Amino acid sequence: MKKMNAKVGDRITFERNGMAHSGVVFKSMDNSVLVDIPDESKDYLSYTTAKTVVAHSKYTILK
Repeated sequence: MKKMNAKVGDRITFERNGMAHSGVVFKSMDNSVLVDIPDESKDYLSYTTAKTVVAHSKYTILK
């Protein structure tokens, strides 16, 4: 069974650096989604922006 890809507005969870993070999809592309993440995740991951790219195979859609 093929996995459903997230759509704009969906909340997803994904693992990065051994810790689970969640965010909201703001753009879906062929192989990945662009996600707004909370400032806590941004700081933990040492990112300069609260946005990240997650491959379709690396996340789970939250209900």
